Amino acid sequence: MGDTVEFRSNGNNARGYLATPVQGAAPGIIVVQEWWGLNSQIKGVCDRLAGEGFTALAPDLYHGELAGHAEMDRAAELLNRMPVDRAARDMSGAVDYLAGHDAVRGDGVGALGFCMGGNLVLLLAAKRPDKVTAVVSYYGVVPNPDELDVAGLTAAVQGHYATSDGFMPTEAARGVERRLNDAGADCQFHYYDAGHAFANEENPIGTYHEEHARTAWVRTLEFLRARLG
Repeated sequence: MGDTVEFRSNGNNARGYLATPVQGAAPGIIVVQEWWGLNSQIKGVCDRLAGEGFTALAPDLYHGELAGHAEMDRAAELLNRMPVDRAARDMSGAVDYLAGHDAVRGDGVGALGFCMGGNLVLLLAAKRPDKVTAVVSYYGVVPNPDELDVAGLTAAVQGHYATSDGFMPTEAARGVERRLNDAGADCQFHYYDAGHAFANEENPIGTYHEEHARTAWVRTLEFLRARLG
């Protein structure tokens, strides 16, 4: 189990959930939430990463607000009300906090995001190439792939996308992949015969796919270990 922590965000305070491994200093991973908020499932991802030998921090981009299970209208409201500039500052502050934490070793950190967070980690990597060296995006919803700003991105990128995703169609996902390749990114995408949020065991839309989730998780760990040590 992790703990709630406070860190600086552009002169203000932000909060997040920090999970650390038992063996001491480890590679750091920023975990970015789905549109539900910093809920038990995202905290569980941090705990799982800690169990695999990483130090994981999930910043609370909704600042204490949360959508309950299956409250999709509430989740959409929270997403639409979230100030994008504040979220960017919070993620950047989380990067600095994590990179300087005693439980983290190495010069760079990774970023892992789901749904909304899968888009945000790409933007974070483009804004913080000094610290973010590896990115994993799970079915990141990118509204306009052709306009995705990844000009500053130097991190290696791994993507996990579904072929029956009503929120992020396959062609849009391939558009993100093309955009990254055109920018010269070290990029590898995987596609699964599944629906949106197939790796979220608590998702309320009935698309969780245990086998594909397990495969994607193994690939994620292998990628992060190879890139972060």
